[in-house]
Amino acid sequence: MSAQVLVSRPRFDTQAMSGEQHPKTKEVAVNTGMFSSSGLATAGYRTAKYTTEEWFQNNQSKYFQAFADRDNAENIRHQSKKMSSETEATTMRAQSDSTKKLGERLQDIFFWKSELQREIEDLTSETDLLLGQKTRLEKALDATEIPQAIATDNLQCRERHTVHCTAFVYFIYIKYTKMYYLNLIQSVQELLKRTLDQAINQIRSNREAKQTLELDWSDKYEAYNIDDQCGRYNNQSTEIQSHMNSAKFQDHISHPETWTEFTRQNIGNAVHERLTSIDLRGLIDKVIQDTADDLRDQCAAVDRALAKRCEEMNAAKVKMEQHLDSILNQIGAQEKNIAALHQAIKDKEAPMKVAQTRLYDRSSRPNMELCRDHVQLRMVNEVGEITESIESLQRKYEEAQQSLSNMEDTRMMLEKEICNKEHSLFIDREKCMTHRTRYPTVIRLTGY
Repeated sequence: MSAQVLVSRPRFDTQAMSGEQHPKTKEVAVNTGMFSSSGLATAGYRTAKYTTEEWFQNNQSKYFQAFADRDNAENIRHQSKKMSSETEATTMRAQSDSTKKLGERLQDIFFWKSELQREIEDLTSETDLLLGQKTRLEKALDATEIPQAIATDNLQCRERHTVHCTAFVYFIYIKYTKMYYLNLIQSVQELLKRTLDQAINQIRSNREAKQTLELDWSDKYEAYNIDDQCGRYNNQSTEIQSHMNSAKFQDHISHPETWTEFTRQNIGNAVHERLTSIDLRGLIDKVIQDTADDLRDQCAAVDRALAKRCEEMNAAKVKMEQHLDSILNQIGAQEKNIAALHQAIKDKEAPMKVAQTRLYDRSSRPNMELCRDHVQLRMVNEVGEITESIESLQRKYEEAQQSLSNMEDTRMMLEKEICNKEHSLFIDREKCMTHRTRYPTVIRLTGY
């Protein structure tokens, strides 16, 4: 009955399954020989897949593999112990050398920080002295305010009304002993202003140099604290932690040579500015004394020049009034000319319309009658001639308009100039001489 069941059970199609999944591979026979069970008629499963010799060989390979793994593990443990000792010594030497280098670096930073501090103090003292000289310059410049009042009022009045006049750029020219001198007050003020500008620029340069030194000193102070803290770190410090990318160099990093040269150059620039400031203080003393003496010596010459300048101003005013009369006459004539040109242009509108209407109507002639005859050509030429006449008159009209505009501008300019000169004469005659009675003393002119 069991045999019938086995016979009646459906067979499993292994070939179909292999065809659906993967192509069937042919296995090479391993157990082939005298003691192999291959080919024996057995009713059940195979019981002798490997031979005894193969079984012993397999065991030997497992023994050898275990021996090799143990030997390799012993070698690795020995090498690891040796490497740990070597790396420990190397690490301690590297840490000790880094600590030593940090100490040397701290000495360099402290040296240059001290140099920067000393130069900052010297530059600060020199800047304070230069500020005192700057105050003297300002007082000396203020002392020239009364002598300058005449020139200032004159320039302010004229600068509001005119541009192109040498007399309005400088107050007066002094002609004395066949030589021309610029107005002394203007010269002194310009000199004092230039010297004051130099002092201000030098103070600014001193402060910029000081700021550069202070920034360098601040950087070194911060770097000193950082390196000092780094030197105090050890393996038992609680502040240490891992920073994975800290060993990489930054993009913008200096070298010891450039670091030293940078500070040395900053100190050198500061020394240069300090020496320049010392020379400038001596120059300021000389300038203030010389200008004060010159102002008193030339006071009388300016008084004489005022009278001459009033005469020149009055003569210029009279001449401008004559030109103004001529311009007014020309303006009236040009306005009449513009009106005549405008009427002439307007008179050409009717003939133009007639010619264009004729041409338009003749364009409706039928068939062969639409002929380019001599009448058509003459009408076309007539339109061209009228157009050309209008354009010529228009150009002449624009020229006349521009001429009238130019004369109007000239008239306004002359009127303003006459008004300015009348105002200037009033200032020179009525105000200037009174102001000059309050001329400052030499002591005040020297900034005390």
